[in-house]
Amino acid sequence: MNHYLIKLKNILQSKYIFFILLLITIISSLIRINLKNIDIETPFEGVLENYTIDGNKLSFILKNKYSLKCTYYIKDENELNILRKLNLGIVLRVEGNVDNPKRNTIPNTFNYKKYLKSKNIYKVMSVENYKVINYKTNIIYTIKNKIIKQIDKYKSKRYISAFILGDKKYLDDDVKNHYQELGVSHIFAISGMHVSLITGILFFILKKIKDNLKHFIVISFLVIYVFLTGLQASVLRSVSFFIVNYLNRKYSFDLDIKNTFLVAIIVLLIIYPNLIIDIGFQYSSIISFSLINFNYLIKGNYFKTCLTISIIAFLISLPITINNNFEINILSIINNLFIVPYISYILYPLSILTFFIPILDNLLFIFCNLIEVISSHLFVLNIIIPKMNIITIIIYYLCLYIFLKTYKKIYLVVILCLILIIKYFYIIDPSYYIYYLDVSQGDSSLIKYKNEAILIDTGGSISFKEDEWKKKKEYHITDSTITFLKSIGVRKINYLVLTHGDADHMGEAINLVNNFKVEKVIFNCGEFNDLEKELIKVLDKKKIKYYSCIKELNI
Repeated sequence: MNHYLIKLKNILQSKYIFFILLLITIISSLIRINLKNIDIETPFEGVLENYTIDGNKLSFILKNKYSLKCTYYIKDENELNILRKLNLGIVLRVEGNVDNPKRNTIPNTFNYKKYLKSKNIYKVMSVENYKVINYKTNIIYTIKNKIIKQIDKYKSKRYISAFILGDKKYLDDDVKNHYQELGVSHIFAISGMHVSLITGILFFILKKIKDNLKHFIVISFLVIYVFLTGLQASVLRSVSFFIVNYLNRKYSFDLDIKNTFLVAIIVLLIIYPNLIIDIGFQYSSIISFSLINFNYLIKGNYFKTCLTISIIAFLISLPITINNNFEINILSIINNLFIVPYISYILYPLSILTFFIPILDNLLFIFCNLIEVISSHLFVLNIIIPKMNIITIIIYYLCLYIFLKTYKKIYLVVILCLILIIKYFYIIDPSYYIYYLDVSQGDSSLIKYKNEAILIDTGGSISFKEDEWKKKKEYHITDSTITFLKSIGVRKINYLVLTHGDADHMGEAINLVNNFKVEKVIFNCGEFNDLEKELIKVLDKKKIKYYSCIKELNI
């Protein structure tokens, strides 16, 4: 056995072995997830992984050999009250129509199919009938259900749930969106720092126990915790790194910290290949590896250390941020200096303590409200940057790596020029573009030339009056339209032309005007209907010019 360990140890000392293995693993993961062909027959039985209720719509995930995303429309209030009491981990049998998830119909916008694939879900079902087969749950789900019920009692549950289970369902969408605008939404991901705090507490409690037994208990707890958080990417990465690092020390493989990290990533991708397309995993992995790789730059007093970490994290994650949000808040580096310490040293530890000591709930509630007040006064300076292609991403990372290694400013200049070229490419682009946007219901067309843009209709869904218990949160397709506009470098709409006032043609106009720069709005002839009148109120408030029944546009 020792002979094989020595041989393995010698192989692992090869300088580039882990980078080669990582590249092979990434390619293998992409092939595995794209070639996977799943057939699911009904009735389907599976364990209830999680569920959400929005009005009369029940969305849930069942896990068997494969996971299935299910949607069911609740029939009445009695059934709604019953479903609200469901425990995770019970076994359900469902019947209905199985289909492939829908992908984004507008380019560069949220791809629901890809998102589900990152969670190892390849099929969706519109459920017609369901039946509980087994109410018993295993130990993991029993613990998780008790934790959820305990958290639900607290006034501060929105943050306790996020920091303990990684579940942000209690956070208002407006709050989450604001944190994203500030560039600090990562604070809600259970990161390596949080896992380190948990392990530190456990090691302190178990300090009198023998080392091997102590590590066995801690690792067992961390593995259970990974399942309690629903196999979240950032938790998986942090825990796997801890385990690999322990094994490296225990068996004296003498791997440096960079290679230890790469081994953890390789092992994770072999077990869970779908993580390769998980945005959280991409952020977590690339930022953590970069901070390890360039740790020699992180020195000085506390403020300088925090600033350096914030700058490195910002620069390293920039292409991922651009290609998902198509805009960056250049003040996020500064915002992180205030938000991260507050979360790390006050809110997160206090949330853990409050879970075990309920009397602290009022104090935590004050601190939770305080962070939202503080964040509301932080500045946002968003800059729209169109999508980066693979060539520009490779050039960006090569220049950034050389700059961080050599500190030669010329490479930083090249990076800045690269971003500016992407941002202002329209100046030298002589082409006209016409886009016909698939907004599901209704029409929407975009005409673009350089920095000028005309949007003809917005699309929009027609809503019907519902009983109070059926009412849902409002979800607007304009978010996708705005994302697409940003992804191709559109910064403003010069003319928003509304052909008529039906909801399927201008139903998203108010959201567009509220969330995007619009210079002028053109209405059709005739009397204004209620929807058009509502839009006019917004236009007046924002002092946006509008016209109706005109013969031509002077463009």
